[in-house]
Amino acid sequence: MKTISFDLDALRTFVLGIELGSFALAAERLHRSTSAASAQLKKLEQQCDVALVRKVGRHLQPTDAGEVLLAYARRLLALNDEAAQAIGGAQLPGRIRFGMQEDFSEALLPSVLASFTRAHPQVQLSANVARNAVLLDGIRSDELDLALCWAAGESSAYSEVLAQLPLRWVGPAETELQRSLLTGEPLKLVMFEKPCLMRQWATEALDRAGIPWQVVFASQGLGGVWQAVQAGLGVTVRTDFGLPSSLSVISDGSLPPLGEIGIRLDRSRAELGEVEQRLYGILREQIQRYLGTTALGTTAETGSI
Repeated sequence: MKTISFDLDALRTFVLGIELGSFALAAERLHRSTSAASAQLKKLEQQCDVALVRKVGRHLQPTDAGEVLLAYARRLLALNDEAAQAIGGAQLPGRIRFGMQEDFSEALLPSVLASFTRAHPQVQLSANVARNAVLLDGIRSDELDLALCWAAGESSAYSEVLAQLPLRWVGPAETELQRSLLTGEPLKLVMFEKPCLMRQWATEALDRAGIPWQVVFASQGLGGVWQAVQAGLGVTVRTDFGLPSSLSVISDGSLPPLGEIGIRLDRSRAELGEVEQRLYGILREQIQRYLGTTALGTTAETGSI
């Protein structure tokens, strides 16, 4: 079997081209010509001796072989970027205080902390998992440097929306238990204690649709919400981010649509220091990987969830 040494620049173009659905857009993002990006794709296909992409309408999608390479390419690029950061940041001293919403903590926090501390062992990192109001207070009082929040209601003076996610009605994964909650009687809701914008949006949407409702369980933490929904006490509203496998999205059209909510990064000052910039880069990469998209915006917005 011949030995293949993949070109990391070609892999980066391949990954970005698939995520954007266009190698022309990937070339523009990477400040290369379209012909150079096409040549890199052709080189990869010659190395693999198989087609890696196919055209579906106006967009490109990976073939079966392309999907396999895509998964490995992301891992190779992540390791490469981590090594580069480690070389440049191994002796970088300092301290950073970081916070994030509960919804993100299980899916993101372990990988973010592991990647950052491996690359920057000299930096003291402290993390706080809390609701939006607490995180924003920490940013405004300069007790936190960065905070990953839901983009709704109030924001800090310096904020950036990284992605948009649809809001979902969520119920127990067990079908019969889910059906028992949608009987035409007042809809049983499991929500955060007030103030909570997702709770407000859910009840307003139900009122507009003429669906009676009743909050039967209120929790101060997300874990309590998940457990109550799993037990069949009622339904709740969250995004797909960090949704437990024991729960499922209610998508049969029986409940009104809820719109979208953004993921926002708040910072305590206009310019990030070198330490904060490095954490920001890791955080952005982890969000991209989790959501499978590079369509990150830069829109600043001006609550708590």
